[in-house]
Amino acid sequence: MDSQENRTKCMKPPIRIAVTGAAGQIAYSLLPRIAAGDLFGPDQPVDLQLIEITPALKSLEGVLMELQDCAFPLLNSVTLTDNVDEGFRGVNWALLVGSVPRKAGMERKELLGINGKIFVGQGRALQKNAASDIRVLVIGNPCNTNCLIAMNNAPDLPRDRWFAMTRLDENRAKAQLATKSGRHWRDVTNVAIWGNHSSTLYPDFQHAKIEGRPVREVISDFNWLEGGFVTSVQQRGAAIIQARGLSSAKSAAHAALETIRSIVEPTPVGDWHSVCLCSDGSYGVEKGLISSFPARSNGSTVEIVQGLEIDDFSRSKINLSVNELKEERAVISELLKQENH
Repeated sequence: MDSQENRTKCMKPPIRIAVTGAAGQIAYSLLPRIAAGDLFGPDQPVDLQLIEITPALKSLEGVLMELQDCAFPLLNSVTLTDNVDEGFRGVNWALLVGSVPRKAGMERKELLGINGKIFVGQGRALQKNAASDIRVLVIGNPCNTNCLIAMNNAPDLPRDRWFAMTRLDENRAKAQLATKSGRHWRDVTNVAIWGNHSSTLYPDFQHAKIEGRPVREVISDFNWLEGGFVTSVQQRGAAIIQARGLSSAKSAAHAALETIRSIVEPTPVGDWHSVCLCSDGSYGVEKGLISSFPARSNGSTVEIVQGLEIDDFSRSKINLSVNELKEERAVISELLKQENH
């Protein structure tokens, strides 16, 4: 028996992964890495179920051609569809990447309404078709409220299976702190993102560490920490669009992979990661909102880190972002009517 045949016989059953917006820029960076084993490891085959709107199916065929031409050993099968029931059938993970982007002159309220209707349908389709162990990561913006809508339209799925992404914001914060301190970003730990993935998000430097030391001991420019640092993380996405004329697809795809790995792998001792999940009321964040917290995983469950002291500056920033989440919920309240069913 040759080594290739031996590896094939030792492989696990495939994990079935659905990706919406699969012909888009984020998915274009994301899909090859999933197929290569960067997400679930070098011995885990994957079945990809790629979902797009009907006009984008031709482009999606091109994505399939490229995946085929890579000849990934772990890529077991690929399905293309514009039907969410088919796309979510039997999936263990759903990566909801696709959403309608905000266009010039479009009010945020209008964007919430348009995307909200999409995520109503996706929530219902997930409840009807997904595997019993389904977990969902919402990447398409506004991701917190899109996640809230989908979750409330799948009331039979446990709320601890739903996540939205702020890992990109965490990574941006680490990079900013590293650059300012002259260290490498691998030396920056315990960075938490609080609240909404929007221009109100709060990158918490109060509890962050550089080479194991509190950030305030390493960076003495407190005016920068409370001003330029916070705003640079909040506005980083807009700065990238201005610089390259396109959104931050590659770093978003990387952050999506890191988010899922942080959920399914144990968190390093003493550290945490940032993810949006359904609030249990911790830190005064209203129960039921999808909000970003510092979180830890034991490899199977994810829990909010408890017992952190929140100073007045941080509290004001967190409250501002959480209030925005409440405002967004009020705008799309009609789309949550499944909540109590």
